[in-house]
Amino acid sequence: MSLRIQFVKEKDGSILLRCHRTDGTTTWQRNDGRRGSFFIIHDLTHYAVETELGHRRGFWGLVADGWNLTDFGAPWPRGPIPADLDPSELIVGFLDGERAGGVTWSAEDFNDKAEKYFAGSGNTQTLTLTDEALHRIRTRVRELADQWALLPRGETLELVFS
Repeated sequence: MSLRIQFVKEKDGSILLRCHRTDGTTTWQRNDGRRGSFFIIHDLTHYAVETELGHRRGFWGLVADGWNLTDFGAPWPRGPIPADLDPSELIVGFLDGERAGGVTWSAEDFNDKAEKYFAGSGNTQTLTLTDEALHRIRTRVRELADQWALLPRGETLELVFS
């Protein structure tokens, strides 16, 4: 399973996300304004989390397996996100929360928050992040965000998820 991910910085300021699967199918989505500003970092964070932690059943893994970008929201054409997914979405949500709140949590904080979340949802998953893994993720997010910031309008940032 391999996925070619293209983030296009359109000349009008919008962001086009195109995903090309190894079977030849594609899915795409355009985001404008604030939505685009949020989702570019959110999606790059997913990439950093899933590649640094070796998660193959996260957001990008589902897209590679055939989920379309429109499947991840109301009316949820494929149904809810599978319960056995890698905890990528939770980690990305925590990192989004850090950015929004201007705070930096330790791996212990992440693990404690995850334990409470899983216990409250009846999910049997666990999360055991280390400070070193969290450092790698944050470093990769910064690198990707810097690449995006320096990318001229009309150009494409391309990543491969496999």
